[in-house]
Amino acid sequence: MINRERLRGGLVDDEREVLHAYQDHLGFWTIGVGRLIDKRRGGGITHDESMFLLDNDIDEVLTALEHLPYWCDLDATRQEALCNMAFQLGVAGLLNFKNTLAAVARQDWDAAYAGALNSKWAQQTPARALRVATALRDGDSLWD
Repeated sequence: MINRERLRGGLVDDEREVLHAYQDHLGFWTIGVGRLIDKRRGGGITHDESMFLLDNDIDEVLTALEHLPYWCDLDATRQEALCNMAFQLGVAGLLNFKNTLAAVARQDWDAAYAGALNSKWAQQTPARALRVATALRDGDSLWD
């Protein structure tokens, strides 16, 4: 029977592990330990792998946002709205919405709505921003 740990170690040695997309020696997009993701060569990931990555990303965002002092005071819809913003903008990007987050902290939903829409983010992705801002203001689900 194959020694999976030895095989893994050898492949890491030969392929190297790169934790971001890079172009291999032939110019094809690759990630991890020699994982071809370049569509031109039939690469990609499976749905299950995509959902695994998404779940990890959601966990990372939730862990970061749980440190906001008012996080536990928010209903699920408004937590989801902030997670949605953090997923698109990164947590650091969301934290730059100082006026919007201050409005969220004091539960001034009209100001949170206005602050979210008065942003470069809202100009870049207007439909998504309007949907998220409306969820912040009204407390209605983003996805129902």
